[in-house]
Amino acid sequence: MSSRPQPLTEDAAAADSPGVRYFNREISWLGFNRRVMEEACNTAHPLLERLRFLSISGSNLDEFFMVRVAGLKGQQMQEVEAHSADGLTPAQQLAAIVEDAGELVDSQQAVWNDIRDELNGRGIETLDADAITGSVADWIEAHFEAQIFPVLTPQALDPAHPFPFIPNKGLSVIFDLVRQSDGEPIRELVLLPASTPRFVRVPGETARYVPLETLLKRFAPSLFPGYEIRSAATFRVLRDSDIEIEEEAEDLVLYFRSAIKRRRRGRVIRLEMEDGIQPELEAVLKEELGGSEAILTETGGFLGIGDLAQIVEEDRPDLKFPPYAPRFPERVREFGGDCFAAIKAKDIVVHHPYESFEVVIAFLKQAASDPDVVAIKQTLYRAGKQSAVIQALIAAAEAGKSVTAVVELKARFDEEQNLLWASALERAGVQVIYGFTTWKTHAKVSMVVRREGDEFRTYCHFGTGNYHPVTARIYTDLSFFTADPRVGRDAAKIFNYVTGYVEPADLELLTVSPRHLRDKLVALVDGEIANALAGKPAAIWAKMNSLVDPAMIEKLYEASNAGVEIDLIVRGICCLRPGVPGMSDHIRVKSVVGRFLEHSRIWAFGNGKPLPNDGAGVYISSADWMPRNFDRRVEYMLPIENPTVHDQILDQVMVANLIDTEQSWELESDGRYIRDDPGAKPFNLHRYFMTNPSLSGRGAALTTSEAVPKLSLRRWRAERGG
Repeated sequence: MSSRPQPLTEDAAAADSPGVRYFNREISWLGFNRRVMEEACNTAHPLLERLRFLSISGSNLDEFFMVRVAGLKGQQMQEVEAHSADGLTPAQQLAAIVEDAGELVDSQQAVWNDIRDELNGRGIETLDADAITGSVADWIEAHFEAQIFPVLTPQALDPAHPFPFIPNKGLSVIFDLVRQSDGEPIRELVLLPASTPRFVRVPGETARYVPLETLLKRFAPSLFPGYEIRSAATFRVLRDSDIEIEEEAEDLVLYFRSAIKRRRRGRVIRLEMEDGIQPELEAVLKEELGGSEAILTETGGFLGIGDLAQIVEEDRPDLKFPPYAPRFPERVREFGGDCFAAIKAKDIVVHHPYESFEVVIAFLKQAASDPDVVAIKQTLYRAGKQSAVIQALIAAAEAGKSVTAVVELKARFDEEQNLLWASALERAGVQVIYGFTTWKTHAKVSMVVRREGDEFRTYCHFGTGNYHPVTARIYTDLSFFTADPRVGRDAAKIFNYVTGYVEPADLELLTVSPRHLRDKLVALVDGEIANALAGKPAAIWAKMNSLVDPAMIEKLYEASNAGVEIDLIVRGICCLRPGVPGMSDHIRVKSVVGRFLEHSRIWAFGNGKPLPNDGAGVYISSADWMPRNFDRRVEYMLPIENPTVHDQILDQVMVANLIDTEQSWELESDGRYIRDDPGAKPFNLHRYFMTNPSLSGRGAALTTSEAVPKLSLRRWRAERGG
């Protein structure tokens, strides 16, 4: 399957229509989420992993409505007629979203039905009301009376009992009842407690799961004695969950504490109702929950696909990916676990999740305990709920070191957790900085200043991902460690920029947004254009999560027209239209979706030679190519100069992404994504890195063991006839 094709005009080269030059951002995102859902149909994955992909697609879609659709609805209600890059008004985008999202929801339900049938055959059953019989029924009844009934609060809906507040993602059942004594009709509502798991698991060797709403309907007579149950329907709401920074918000901490509370009561954006709901009950929900403004969905199956994640946790290793234990970099082991000695000897890149995030933790823990370390500075965007990074910073502060933490309060959906971390850090004596009022500090940087003899040396870590131990096990990212004095000086200037608004002048290696990152990228693309016009080889490889920025897209079109060969690996949103004669015929775009989530940002420029080559310019970054990353976020871009690190990133990571066939989708000029044909020689980039060691982290092992298998893009294309 694919997102809805977007037709081209007959003369695309001459057309200036935005709809021809760009794909719509929102529809492109829905296409990405469809690719995630498609992995639930991929029989190469174990069954519970397929269910995990389906649940992720459900959670993703919820967030899309809570943030992106909420924003468009706000523009529509305020009659804002701002057009998207592809020329659509908010109303036109919402209409397209309703159609595409409706098709996606229908597909999710169909996939769930198929997976459910397969799970039933493998000893994991999800029971309907009719299937609850015998001893299962007896246990369910006892469990309901003891564990569920006490926490339920039925509420009548009448003039004396106004319609209750339904929280974001709240799941409820509305009942149409008749009092048996006098025939008086009444409606009741029961909100399923958020603290109660969505499914009840029946004890036994066979895993039997019963949705909570099924139990509620089954035992409605116990809830409403003396009433006839005429009908009942499940419904769910999604609310506006975005937080906008007001210009007058001077105290960010106070602002976010109140904004988080407001978000829980945001405007209803989406109302999901059980298929076949009685018209009278539907009318009540529409009236009480802002149905005239909310996007309405009737679903013929399971509401809240994201909640299926509970079933994924069933202890069935035979239905999951084989466990994978990340490697610890051998170079650090060669130095007895001394991170500083290893980094001082040579720059190191660590490729997560194939190599352990523990090396980042070890770096910070060593800094906290080393008596020669005098200062630590750290950015924190998303750190998770169980963060060894936070504990290391607290330990360092308690040991008397100068510790500065830049805590980003505007990390969406992590604001509350970050406020808690900020309080804990401050109590330990860490200097906590919240950065800019309107810009997010998205750069992932850690620097450690250490006294060595009569000098101070700065050790730095730059990540393409977050300091988050959970996501580091499933996101593919790069961690770069260096003791290069130039990088240390630049890193110090970045921190001074965020903490004290001191403009970072005369940076030696780093480029920072929102100051010069866009200009630097444009200059690099211009360099490849000049090479092409001079008759030299010209090539660009770029890997990112999203490509949205119209100006950068236009620059890539210009490069394509000059003859620059451009290969883009864009996991999620891509607004660039590839393969259009006279506009983008030298641009190829692919998306990789598999066991791990591709998250690293890597850019390579040929410098007058075909890629890959030893002289190519290779950069890592925290930024995607979106207006927000260039104009409203603090991001970094760092050139990779160490030969071993350079070769690993270019010849291994980038080439592996380009030649992957088992997890890749090719973007067509009409907007469709076509899954790659694995061919006679399939290649799975995640399996490759799980089974082959990296170059940079091997140290002396490179000379005492077999060489790392080399990848060749040219050979791969020749073998495939490309």
